[in-house]
Amino acid sequence: MYPANFEYQKADSVDQAIAALAANPDLKLIAGGHSLLPAMKLRLAQPPALLDIWGIQEMKGITRDGDWYVVGAMTTHAEVLRSDLPLFPEVAGWVGDPMVRNRGTIGGSLAHADPSADYPAAALALGVQFVIRGPGGERTVDADDMFVGMFESAVQPGELLTHIRIPATTQASAYEKFRHPASHYAVVGVAVARHASGEVRAAYTGAAEKAHRLTKLEDAVNSSQAVPTGLVEAGDLLGDRFASAEYRAHLVDVLAARAVERLG
Repeated sequence: MYPANFEYQKADSVDQAIAALAANPDLKLIAGGHSLLPAMKLRLAQPPALLDIWGIQEMKGITRDGDWYVVGAMTTHAEVLRSDLPLFPEVAGWVGDPMVRNRGTIGGSLAHADPSADYPAAALALGVQFVIRGPGGERTVDADDMFVGMFESAVQPGELLTHIRIPATTQASAYEKFRHPASHYAVVGVAVARHASGEVRAAYTGAAEKAHRLTKLEDAVNSSQAVPTGLVEAGDLLGDRFASAEYRAHLVDVLAARAVERLG
């Protein structure tokens, strides 16, 4: 049951959304709803007010700007899946099911910063830039600074993730995932990408409180060495009834080797 004074608003532009957030800090953003609504159903979140941003057209679609693809945060997983973006279409194919992919948005997933989500690893491997707008104007955050902690991103209260900038010059990429059989979230996922400079970046998700770069793997591949084992320490990972920290550490090694092999 919603509280008697529950408030629901809609925004049709970024400026309107930012103004609404400034006027009412209790507003919780909702677009596709595939992160917030399940939490509300489980009573893990009970926001007193919602701001529906689904209708903001300026935050939708994929365009090319020189060496970058510019992806609106409201672009659905299904649109990403059908696009020519590097790596992200492969990752989008792992997201949920057709219903989730047709309604859920790439920006909502990334800003939500679920530690088991697929996109954060891809964002780190690709070196994505995040365009965030708030009362103080617009700022750009690098992927390495975007994921702060469990369900915590660099998007601050009152701000809106409006676009994602993805390098269009990526030479090759791959994503390998061991998924939970029911939720389809990543028990472990590993993303790798070779950039125009020849440098390889890599990251993992699902195993810790947030997605992390795989620097040990990057160092080995970029110096033409064999993919090592022990890429992450079990003590730095999370364990639960689905997979222990030690098993997740093993999965990182296995999936990283598979992903690098696919780079060619």
